[in-house]
Amino acid sequence: MPIQKTFKALSDGTRREILELLKNGAASAGEIAAHFQMTGATISHHLAVLKEAGLISDEKRGKFIYYELNMSVIEEIVRWITAFQGGDHHEK
Repeated sequence: MPIQKTFKALSDGTRREILELLKNGAASAGEIAAHFQMTGATISHHLAVLKEAGLISDEKRGKFIYYELNMSVIEEIVRWITAFQGGDHHEK
């Protein structure tokens, strides 16, 4: 997992909102853009960053490209973060 790219992608509020939208299932770029007051080019940039980080995948369906969460990468991040909760804790 390219962790630096993943956390850089997650550092942006708009990209986190896009991930929230995709929790409900796949959506086209136009459907995603309808939730934001920004240009299509800006949304496309955010989608490209999320895709490069492995957080979303895309699939062409007819004339449209649909984006959806890549749960394997998200599950890997969750496992990595939750590993800090377990383990041997030393009191100071």
